[in-house]
Parts: sequence; C-alpha cells; structure tokens
Amino acid sequence: MTSSPDPTPDADALTRESLTNRTGYDERFLGPAVPLPRPVDPGIETVILPYTHFSVVFRPDRRLAASTGVVINGQQLIEADRTNDWRFDPRLPDGKQAGDPVYKNNPLDKGHLVRRLDPVWGTASETSAANSDTFHYTNAAPQMDLFNQGKKLWQGLEDFLLNHAKTFHRKLAVFTGPVLEDSDPPYRGIQVPLRFWKVAAFMQDGELAATAYVLDQSPDLSRDAAARAMADAARAGDPPPLGAFRTFQVPVADVAEITGLDLGPLPAADRLPPHVRAAKGWTQLERFEDIVV
Repeated sequence: MTSSPDPTPDADALTRESLTNRTGYDERFLGPAVPLPRPVDPGIETVILPYTHFSVVFRPDRRLAASTGVVINGQQLIEADRTNDWRFDPRLPDGKQAGDPVYKNNPLDKGHLVRRLDPVWGTASETSAANSDTFHYTNAAPQMDLFNQGKKLWQGLEDFLLNHAKTFHRKLAVFTGPVLEDSDPPYRGIQVPLRFWKVAAFMQDGELAATAYVLDQSPDLSRDAAARAMADAARAGDPPPLGAFRTFQVPVADVAEITGLDLGPLPAADRLPPHVRAAKGWTQLERFEDIVV
C-alpha cells in the first residue's frame, strides 16, 4: 500500500530557501554516467535548477528551458492528484521566466516538459515535493491546446517505454525540451518553439540504450507561407498559427544536431538500426507499435 502524499506547501510560501534541499537529476541513476544535456556553445548562458528527481537546464535569454532530465523508478511510481497551480521559481527573477501573461486568453497550453507524474515516486515527502515541483514555469513551454493523435502519442511515450523497459530494468532517464531556434516566432516577449524533442535512456541486456523523438507543431503550410503567416501574427500581436501535432522517432544524433546540445553517450546508444541512422530517417508515428526500441 502506498502512503498518501504529505500536504503540498502553499505556492506563495515557496522561497529560494524552501528549494535548497532539492537534489535534482541523478546522472548515475541507470548505472553508467548519463549527464544532463547542455548547450555545446559555451557562449549560451544556462542555469541548472534542481528539483525532486529532475533538473531543468534553463536559458534566461529565451525564458524557457534548453533541456530537462528526469529519473523514473517504475517500481515506486504512484498516482497523485493535481493539487498545484503554476508559479515562478524563486531562484530566478520572474522576468526571466515565461509566466502566465504568455498563456492568457489564447490557445496556448502550459506544456509540461517533465511530465507531472514522472518524478512522483519514492517516499511520501518525495512524491509530494515532486508533484509540486513540476508546476514551476521553468518546466513549461507553450504548446497548442489542440489534442490530436500526434499529441496523444507524445504524452504517452514514457508510459510505453517504461512498460517495454521493465522487462530489462524498471528505470528510465528521460530528457525533454524545446528546439530553440533563432527563427521561432515572437509572441508576448518570448519566441514560441515550433518543435520539441525527447530522448529516453534505459538499460537493455546490460548496456545503455536510447531512443529519440521529435514533436512538430509547425503550421501545415509551405515554408514561405508559414513565414508570412508567422510575420502577420506577430504584427497583429496574435499567437503564431501553429499546426496539428506530428510525432516522429528520429536518430538521437539528429536531436543533438537540431538542438545544439551535448547528449553525451546517448547517440552511440541509439536503438535505431545503423542504416536508418545513416539515412537520417525520421519515422512519423501513428501508434506506439511503430516505435523501434
């Protein structure tokens, strides 16, 4: 029987000091070292924000995360009710984070980068803190509120991978973030990412294994037409005209290339067949059975 989580602290009571005990992502959780993905370019400023069982590599210049890393223990996961509202992380100035004004009165959702339930495992105090920690704006990025099959696949990836990996080792390390590009459309003081990425790492047959995915919410238009539509929306102060979600399985090395992040040992641990990786094949997923692990 699982203990009930302790009461979650009131959001207004959270201070910099209240987060000092957060140990964050554990790079040795799987055994071999798997570091947090960080920008290769040393000129890009980032701030590492540890939470409970996950960490955020935050880019103040974009007011969004560059990457997140969470460790998931499938044997200790619990179901926890959503009891929190989104709030700023007190360790950063509010103005450096994309807060509620970005999402107000428009079709943009606050998309969890680390899913709410992924870090919710362990003791009662850990599960309570983890559930609460996922509601910091540093763990959010704007996504269209349209819920289609592509978004359903994206949100269920960790469940699918965890169920598959339990045959070998009931643990996962999952890395997620937006693809931050200079061409991302401006809106309310930020630039809205058009794509998101996810890399799952686990142990298979005693070796590190990884699979990678990209979620695309680009408008369903030609490149030139999309650019014009984005520019028109920006001039009008409207949110960018984003399209339906499409989810792809991609080579891990491609995620490193499009994000400019150092993914450490993960590209070499890719479970995609070598000939697919060599061809830089992106497979659009229609169902979980299409995933190669």
